[in-house]
Amino acid sequence: MHETINGAVFKEMLLFGAVSVSAAKQSINDLNVFPVPDGDTGTNMSLTIQTAATELNKKDFRTVDEVANVAANAMLRGARGNSGVILSLLFRGISKSLKGVDAADGVAFASAMQEGVAAAYSAVMKPAEGTILTVSRLAADAAMRAAGEGGDVEQVLEAAIRQGGETLKETVNMNPVLKRAGVVDAGGKGFLIILEGMLSSLRGEPMPELDGAQETRDKADFAELGDEDITFTFDTVFIVRKTKQCDLAPFREYLNSIGDSIVVSEGDDMFKVHVHTDTPGDALNAAQQYGTLEVAKIENMRIQQEDMAAGRKTISADELEDDDMETPAAPVEPEEIKPYGFLAVCAGDGLASVFRDMGVDGVISGGQTMNPSTESILTEIERTPAETVFVLPNNKNIVMAAQQCEGLTEKNVIVIPTSTVPQGISAMMAVDLEQGDAKAIESAMLDAAKNVTTAQITYAARDSDFDGNDIHEGDFLALLDGKLFGVDKSISVLLGKLADAAAERGAEFINVFYGEDVDAAEAEVDSGCFSEKLPNAEVSVLSGGQPVYYYIISFE
Repeated sequence: MHETINGAVFKEMLLFGAVSVSAAKQSINDLNVFPVPDGDTGTNMSLTIQTAATELNKKDFRTVDEVANVAANAMLRGARGNSGVILSLLFRGISKSLKGVDAADGVAFASAMQEGVAAAYSAVMKPAEGTILTVSRLAADAAMRAAGEGGDVEQVLEAAIRQGGETLKETVNMNPVLKRAGVVDAGGKGFLIILEGMLSSLRGEPMPELDGAQETRDKADFAELGDEDITFTFDTVFIVRKTKQCDLAPFREYLNSIGDSIVVSEGDDMFKVHVHTDTPGDALNAAQQYGTLEVAKIENMRIQQEDMAAGRKTISADELEDDDMETPAAPVEPEEIKPYGFLAVCAGDGLASVFRDMGVDGVISGGQTMNPSTESILTEIERTPAETVFVLPNNKNIVMAAQQCEGLTEKNVIVIPTSTVPQGISAMMAVDLEQGDAKAIESAMLDAAKNVTTAQITYAARDSDFDGNDIHEGDFLALLDGKLFGVDKSISVLLGKLADAAAERGAEFINVFYGEDVDAAEAEVDSGCFSEKLPNAEVSVLSGGQPVYYYIISFE
């Protein structure tokens, strides 16, 4: 039993919790109420806590204060999605409570859990019951009761998990949406899995191993190779900065045809490749159809192995002198700082172009299936040459991550809580810089965003029985203002029903943005129903290039 925990023990607890939620992320994702493909709770919570694990692995710690502070700061910047932000807030409160504490006993740990819940609740404007907030609150209450009865840290965690588990089972009855879907809250489950991992660490249980590809090595370990082990000659590592959102599956297949030892690690705006091949130039050329080559390293493994076998010093790409080969870049003139700047989050070249044409200073790649972190949004805020920066998240699961930036920069950050791209476009159309007042601009943007109706057509990622609809994986789904509107095997049928809805609302302006899986001719034919059913409306069919959604449609 652990009467108290020090920094080293607390670090291992958090690392165990991070691995646990990562291992279970798909089961958490499967609890999502809508069967649409999205960033998903398990993925976002896993990515958020992994930022803390990365920082904690860099050094040893003596006190729980140090560990909590490093973890909270990392998660604050790495938070993704609403579930990730709330998780970061829970740990921010824990860090605040443990400030100055070298070793925590049961009372200190339970108090920290309660402080975490207070921090999370204070940041959520309209806390809903039957969510991670409810599970964490009642778990913390149970932890305090156990601590009051003299429980140590292990007993406090046991009590929290026991009560949290009972609460999680009841979330299906606390939240009407969960009740209709017949599932428990995904965020609450993720939080419990983290606590269970922390308890397993205290009990000395073995940490679970994660499946998946090994991390890419920046440099081949030639000492482990014999010439007979080297099928391909060149160890090739490179990074490509994406210029568009794309499916890398065809690229992986191509790499497999020209080499082996392939690992492709993909991020929101870049991907890193490791491959052994005889034709590194071909791999680099093929990659450039997906983006811009940023850096590359190519080493001849046969020569390296021969040198090592002969006891000669090997030459690595890391050791090349390039002082004489580089031409100093021209100094960048600082941009003039203006009163107001604008950032928009979206996925798809077409949508990005629309926002840029409307005057946004920067576009952050993200949306459904790829929620950008607070750090990613903050980086673009800092790059924007403006005193006040307006941020359009354009996705309800990105709003909270954007709002966390408000206290992390000296700039004035105003988040317009747009839930969809059409809302963001309408908000930008309302911008009048001659108003000269941030509050007036904010008010106009908010009003404009409220007056647009958004429809979306996507596909079902899994079988589901939602709200009386028998949904099968691969079915097409129509959403209207975020709510399930229709299910069908035909996109045309759903578009026709949405056109009827637009006609009922007396829509005068309709914008149809078609996605990356729809060609222009197909989009023109599919969208004809809007012109047919609303002959007096102005209908525009535009390339959005967005993933996941075949169509994003706005009615005004």
